[in-house]
Amino acid sequence: MRSKWLTVVLFLSLAINAGVLVSMGYHYYRNNSLIPSAPCPMSPGDSHLYQSLGLSDAQLSKMEPLAQKFHGRLAEMGAAMEEKKEVLVALLQKNSDPVKTENLRKEMAGIQDEIQKEVITHITELKKILDPDQQQRFFDLMRQSMTRAKNPLLSTNGGK
Repeated sequence: MRSKWLTVVLFLSLAINAGVLVSMGYHYYRNNSLIPSAPCPMSPGDSHLYQSLGLSDAQLSKMEPLAQKFHGRLAEMGAAMEEKKEVLVALLQKNSDPVKTENLRKEMAGIQDEIQKEVITHITELKKILDPDQQQRFFDLMRQSMTRAKNPLLSTNGGK
């Protein structure tokens, strides 16, 4: 009887260990085999995307100043938004005047609106540089990036 229990315990231990190994292997495979999200199309050091769009030297020379201006402006607005977030947390923490909180919320919404306008303007300017095939590739990459952002299970970090 005792050897029967020992056999059952050893079998269960083996099954649990096998399950853990299979699970770890699956997660390792899933996290390392997925295609990484498309990098920002306008970042100055992003040669991979530029190569995939097949930009000419003339196009690249137009793209660089456009990208630098765009990213500089986004950095400014991002910093302004971070400041507003800190102020909002402080206001919410001390149960301040609801009118102040609402005004701050409106300011933050205005910054977000400016960011969206900047992105749309930038894409419109970018389209002028690209030929029709490059535009199609660019928008395909944008769609892929947006799909991954919508579905965290497709992200390379396992949805974390």
